Amino acid sequence: MDMPVNVPVDDPNADTEWNDILRKHGVIPEKPPSPTPIIEEALEEARRLAHENRLEGKDIDELDELEDEEDEEFLQKYRQQRLQELSTITNASIYNAVYPLQKPDYARDVTEASHKAYVVVHLTSSLGTNTESRLLTELFRDLARKFGDVKFCEIRADMCIEGYPERNTPTVLVYRDGDIKRQIVTLAELRGPRTGLEDLQRVLVEVGAVKQSDPRVQPKNQEEDGNGTARSGLRGAQKASVEDEDDDWD
Repeated sequence: MDMPVNVPVDDPNADTEWNDILRKHGVIPEKPPSPTPIIEEALEEARRLAHENRLEGKDIDELDELEDEEDEEFLQKYRQQRLQELSTITNASIYNAVYPLQKPDYARDVTEASHKAYVVVHLTSSLGTNTESRLLTELFRDLARKFGDVKFCEIRADMCIEGYPERNTPTVLVYRDGDIKRQIVTLAELRGPRTGLEDLQRVLVEVGAVKQSDPRVQPKNQEEDGNGTARSGLRGAQKASVEDEDDDWD
């Protein structure tokens, strides 16, 4: 009776002549294919896409600044693309204001309107002391002017939904094609009383109301606080107001 022989193997994955012999006779399994070529191919593809899309998100002025660095034909292609995007945005910007809602007209002004465009509703607080609701009212005005192709509306929560809890205000509802696509109950989901335009813009991008490449989303010369972050939210608005008052005394 043949007895099994234990063949010494230091490292079955090592590229040695001895391991080659063992693999040939089926003593140890074949080495799995090296992942290196696959990884290198993926990295090369990522570099290629990054190079091709290096001008994504740049506006007309930024493209003009690259005239000495980029091929003119390539730049012209992106200029035309940006101009077309701006033209599309301008033609679709038909709202440009915050629309007050009445409950009897809600289905028409919100649900039905959402088949033509995104509709964002602010269910406001009935109390003047709700700082988040007051902040959101101000931010909605700025958003409506900036994103005229999105319809922004407001209605008091308790007038829209009988018995709606005051503690749940402000509430934001995003409609599209007759359905609610996103619901935000109070600004705690964002940054509370420090919520700013960039936070709400991010929501619009996430739900698809605005494209990430939309030039209106790109930050432009944001004012920074002492920590190097863009000043926003209620605190930023209050600080800006104080600075404006100080300027009046200069």
